[in-house]
Amino acid sequence: MKSEQNFLSRLRTAGLRPTQQRMALARLLFGPGDRHVSAEELHAEALKARISVSLATIYNTLNQFKSAGLLREIAIEGERSYFDTNTSNHFHFFNEDKQELMDIEAEGVTVKGIPPVPEGKVIDRIDVIVRLKDA
Repeated sequence: MKSEQNFLSRLRTAGLRPTQQRMALARLLFGPGDRHVSAEELHAEALKARISVSLATIYNTLNQFKSAGLLREIAIEGERSYFDTNTSNHFHFFNEDKQELMDIEAEGVTVKGIPPVPEGKVIDRIDVIVRLKDA
């Protein structure tokens, strides 16, 4: 389990004020290691941990963490988003039956046929989601 100082430092380095709610949510998000979580799942975890926080605050905090570079957002079907604590370059499997994301290491994955980038733009990253279902 990561230390309180680690969470404090992580928030400050990202330019975020370490409020009590941000610290509590950072413990839930980053304590267990890399993971994928929806706002609703994090809200349920917070309530179970007796952290009094609204779903709106969860969304706001996740978006602040994302803007600060602490999380990546992976949108599934436009309506459902997961937040990934692993911000390194990697891809995902999505198990449609379990509604679960799993990491795929970028090493060994090749993306071909990328069209020319418009003038004045550069590729920031490429997101690949491989959808799975039971056979």
